[in-house]
Amino acid sequence: MAEKLKILIVDDHPLFRRGLREVIEERSKHRVIAEASDGKEALCLINELSPEVAIVDIALPQMNGLELVRCLRKGPVHPYIIFLTMYKDEDLFNAAMDLGVRGYVVKDSAVDEILKAIEKVVMGEIFVSDCLASMKSKREAKTKELLQIRPQISALTPTERKILKLISEDRTSKEIATMLGISVKTVENHRQNICHKLGLRGSHSLLRFAFENRPWL
Repeated sequence: MAEKLKILIVDDHPLFRRGLREVIEERSKHRVIAEASDGKEALCLINELSPEVAIVDIALPQMNGLELVRCLRKGPVHPYIIFLTMYKDEDLFNAAMDLGVRGYVVKDSAVDEILKAIEKVVMGEIFVSDCLASMKSKREAKTKELLQIRPQISALTPTERKILKLISEDRTSKEIATMLGISVKTVENHRQNICHKLGLRGSHSLLRFAFENRPWL
């Protein structure tokens, strides 16, 4: 069980927000610190309050969930994102995963899935609703296939790949160290090893490689 987390709920339906807030606060130890009804309001609240987790409806007014995540990637605050959606659309699912969204929950799923998603994403795992398992499996198979033609990435250790994934999310060495429970120096050593294996020179080359290859990490 994760430590007590600060959570932001983003949805344009007040009754849904209220119901989800009650469930989270009654059935977990986490705290909903704020609610937003559109993407622009959510962006302001995230930058102001720094929640650890943001539960976001994809279909938002002003700025949709995907646009919100793109803006967050350029900013200073990077909460774990759990998308809520009414749609079982594969293109939408893959777009979310490509942006580094860690949780993807269909709204008509049991509320237990949202609670489980919160716990999983803060542990560095990806959570997808059971009804979307086939999409997740298809994506994983495609990733495995692509790795076979990307021997540089497949040569990395699991820890190095995890760090490269976090670099692609624009995480700093200090943030990565905190998330993985290791020292900043250890992270820097891993970064050097990754650069050596990938034939890269300098942090800018590593960051560019991570962004370009994000879907396969």
